[in-house]
Parts: sequence; C-alpha cells; structure tokens
Amino acid sequence: MPRRKRRRLVTKEPHVSVYKPAGIPTRELEEILITIGEFEALRLADFEGLSQRDASTAMEISQPTFNTVLSSARHKVASGLVQGYILRIEGGQYRLSDGTGILECLDCGASVDMSSENKSTCQKCGSIRLRWLRWEKGKRPGDKK
Repeated sequence: MPRRKRRRLVTKEPHVSVYKPAGIPTRELEEILITIGEFEALRLADFEGLSQRDASTAMEISQPTFNTVLSSARHKVASGLVQGYILRIEGGQYRLSDGTGILECLDCGASVDMSSENKSTCQKCGSIRLRWLRWEKGKRPGDKK
C-alpha cells in the first residue's frame, strides 16, 4: 500500500486562478488543471529564482519530489500556451503557511478543529479523507447569502 501524500506548504494562493486565450469562447477550449502545489513550485523556482534545494525546503518536500512537481507544472503551462488551452489553478494536497484555510471532512462534511493536535483525522467521524477549503462554508464566492 502506498504511503499518504504529504501536503505541500504553500505561501499564498494565486490571486487569479484561470488563464485563457482571448477571443475564443470557453466552451470551445480544452482545460489543463495546475494544482496549487505546482503553482507554488513555479513561483518559487521561476519567479522567485530559488534553487530547487531551497524551494523544496520552503515547501517542506524532498528535492526529487520538488523536481517532479516543477517538471509537471512547466509541461502543463507549455502545453497550455502552445495548444491554446485554458489553464486552471486549483486543488491538490497543500496547506497554507500562515495556517489559514479550513479542513473539511469528505465523508461527513464536518470542519476539522485547527487548534487540535490531530489535524489528520476528522474528530466527528474519524475519517482521514480531508480537503482544504479556501473559504468557510457560506462565504465562498457564488454562495447565496
């Protein structure tokens, strides 16, 4: 059985999460998904200019894992630009370095108490199937008030 993936440490989420070619309706374009971890790898290596060793330390992953994540991100961005696809940045296994965000249980929908020692299991049902949310329920863009 493979071990669980570690959550990548991310400094901040992107301000813009979708890039698309101008003048072409969205329904006519294919889409490529770039995870938040891949975006962070691109930001650290290509925008900030950090070495792979320093960037992997910042994300709290190994250097070989960082290399794999960065290569995947670069390939997706290049494919999107060359082939004219929509680039969507979202999802993946990550946590924000400032501790913000909310963990939600995928099995029962409960929010995980971020002040507890054990943030890897749901206190309500014991599930380990958790996902990070950017916003609290009811405060997400598009939620009805």
